[in-house]
Amino acid sequence: MGQRPAHLPVYLGPPAYLSPSPPVPQADAAPAAQDVAPPAGEAPDRLEPTRYGDWEQKGIAVDF
Repeated sequence: MGQRPAHLPVYLGPPAYLSPSPPVPQADAAPAAQDVAPPAGEAPDRLEPTRYGDWEQKGIAVDF
């Protein structure tokens, strides 16, 4: 295989009208799960099946 050139030709670089992108801001740290209260209607130990429009019958989530 051949060697790569040390630099790219000028015509392969970015266009002159493009400017460098500004840095992306870092997101704040997410709160711990134990600090967040569950939404209304959800038990703290499990998720409520009705949150997506499903219903639970005899322990089985059904969608109708």
